[in-house]
Amino acid sequence: MAYTHINFKTKKELKQAVLDGKQITVYQPDYFLRGMLPCPTNGRVYLEGPHFPQAHTWYAEATLVNGIVTKVK
Repeated sequence: MAYTHINFKTKKELKQAVLDGKQITVYQPDYFLRGMLPCPTNGRVYLEGPHFPQAHTWYAEATLVNGIVTKVK
């Protein structure tokens, strides 16, 4: 699971940001505190939010093109 660089509180906020044309990028946190793990730049990615330590209340499947979220299911 990956996070968006913006800490969206709801999936609806994420979807609206994509519809508004904002360039949303994603990252895979490394839970061993070594930084970030590589994420795909094209294709499908699974997202969760809000960010840890808050409880995850939403999950989404997104499509990435050149590292930017272009579609959210």
